[in-house]
Amino acid sequence: MTAAVLKRGAKPPKAAQNRPTRVSGAQKITRQQLGIGGAVLLAIAIAVMIAVGVPQRIWNGFVEWTAAQGWEVRHVELTGAREQERLAIYAAVLNGPSNAMLATDLDDVRDRLRALPWLADASVQRRLPDTLVIEVKERKPVALWQYHQRLAAIDITGKVLTRERLERWNDLPILVGAGANARVRDALELIAATPLGRDVNAAVFVGGRRWDLRFKSGETLALPDQPGQARAALATFAKLDGQGPERLLGGRFTRFDLRLPGRMIVAGPAVAETLAEAEKARRAAAQAQKI
Repeated sequence: MTAAVLKRGAKPPKAAQNRPTRVSGAQKITRQQLGIGGAVLLAIAIAVMIAVGVPQRIWNGFVEWTAAQGWEVRHVELTGAREQERLAIYAAVLNGPSNAMLATDLDDVRDRLRALPWLADASVQRRLPDTLVIEVKERKPVALWQYHQRLAAIDITGKVLTRERLERWNDLPILVGAGANARVRDALELIAATPLGRDVNAAVFVGGRRWDLRFKSGETLALPDQPGQARAALATFAKLDGQGPERLLGGRFTRFDLRLPGRMIVAGPAVAETLAEAEKARRAAAQAQKI
């Protein structure tokens, strides 16, 4: 190997000028590696600034700087939304004071999402540098609530979900009256506990304490105000309805009252006919006695 001595400012030999520069594998750095390294350094810087308690003004400036570098909410990945309007979800997500990724409070975003009618819960995560990943869990309609002649779909907690396109849930039971939505679980359990559940069209909340059941055939059944007594009365009624050649339900009666223990008060055409026949028999007996 020969060595050449170059004077300061002298040009290198021609052969040295044309010889390509070799870079070892260890010296090659890709753009992806640079990006990862930058992200790591940025994360370390954030951790250090938080640890040492950087003044709020400096922190705000740093957040603005990161947003200018691309760390701001530009994309929202949403899953789980079917009934809740997506625009309302996006509006709730982006309703914070800033779109800077580091200034986005995930708990606040989650609270705003849970305030929407259909959303029972939500998961919110950052995907740096510019994406929020949102997964929502929607409420399920279990009944229709009628109050002041207006219908609304409600969930098991009684929360109003929507008043639009209710024909999709025509098979759901109807709860009627003030406060009936808050007692939806009690009403559904009462209806489900009887074989007559499929015959029930609506449950009317009376006086804020008890239920009247309206059947699809037109009759009304008044039940006691205590839940245990109401279930027992309904079980008794179901047993009586299944006895004999003719059912209690079917048009011969209009109302059954089981609020008094051991008694059933009925009203309807069959009662009127029975009373008329009894009165006719009484008059005939009285006339026979005169003869």
